[in-house]
Amino acid sequence: MADTTAHHHKTRAVSAIVASVFALSLGDALIKATSLSLPLWQMYILRSALTVPVLWALARRSGRIRLHAPGWVLLRSLLLFVMWLSYYAALPLMPLSLAAAAYYTGPLFIVALAAVLARRWPANRALLAILCGFVGVILVIRPDTSGFQIGTLLPVAAAVLYACAMVLTSIKCRDDNPLVLALALNVVFIVGGAGLGLFAGAEASFILGTWQPLSLHRLAIVAALAVLILIGSVGAAIAYQQGPPATVAVFDYGYLAFSVMWGALFLGELPSAMALTGIAVIFAAGLLTLPPQGRPGSAE
Repeated sequence: MADTTAHHHKTRAVSAIVASVFALSLGDALIKATSLSLPLWQMYILRSALTVPVLWALARRSGRIRLHAPGWVLLRSLLLFVMWLSYYAALPLMPLSLAAAAYYTGPLFIVALAAVLARRWPANRALLAILCGFVGVILVIRPDTSGFQIGTLLPVAAAVLYACAMVLTSIKCRDDNPLVLALALNVVFIVGGAGLGLFAGAEASFILGTWQPLSLHRLAIVAALAVLILIGSVGAAIAYQQGPPATVAVFDYGYLAFSVMWGALFLGELPSAMALTGIAVIFAAGLLTLPPQGRPGSAE
């Protein structure tokens, strides 16, 4: 009976993480495809304004609308706000699949940061993963030196910020309800978006463009983004709560495959052979960060 229950939870977790990365990658592709339609700060405000009431209702239903560490939750939310800002700012500069590959070096930075905080040298397996991830990023963001832009380092910066936020979540926000964490993050998106709006006015700027009138088409885009971010955030929370983290993390990398697919279908972006090689190397590096099967103690 216990084996059946565990199998059910694992199946549910895998389904949840696949749905999550499907939704998040589609949302990111939609933001890139509509980058000339709405400025990012306006998109932040409108998307989160639709998401907050739903998260509030879900959190109320769970009966735990309370922050155990409000200061750390605020810092976590700010790190993630700047992280997404960095990642989205990179989308006009490079194909979605390459930005996603560079961003998914986040687990490698988590391994390195955890080792620094623990004051313990990483295991050889982790060191190999970090080295492979570095090689993969070089292949992705510098397929040729003539086309390199400093802005292509933005998704790597986003990965570092993500690692800091996740380590902070593990150390300081462990007892907080994931729905409440998501709610706090979306409130920060609204406030941060409004703050960016104070500096808006640059014509044709993806981040600081002027406020655009809300046609039915644009409202439909924002509503779709709100639904996708809701599915993505809640799905990831369910997956990592109910399934083995090592198993879930493998399927989490499905974001890379979905990004390549959306880039080809909707944006006409076809990565070069070298870039695809870099994506594969980063994926392999991510697998190396997982604990070996049959050695639970190695997860530490």
